[in-house]
Amino acid sequence: MISHFQLKPLYKNNQLPGWHLSFFYKGQNLKAIYHKDGRIEWDPSFSYSDEDKQKIEIQIHELMLFHVYE
Repeated sequence: MISHFQLKPLYKNNQLPGWHLSFFYKGQNLKAIYHKDGRIEWDPSFSYSDEDKQKIEIQIHELMLFHVYE
């Protein structure tokens, strides 16, 4: 489960969509960029399995719906 989820605008002009994300998953601090099309660009240090990656991405999409799109 994701904890300590934080997001910041990717651009100084807040009207341009895109966000820097940071959060903890299984005790590891992870960073990513969330693009306006829902694509997630992972930090090069991301080293989880495809199964974990899918679980994380589902949680991120839910959090983004809650924090940004509602």
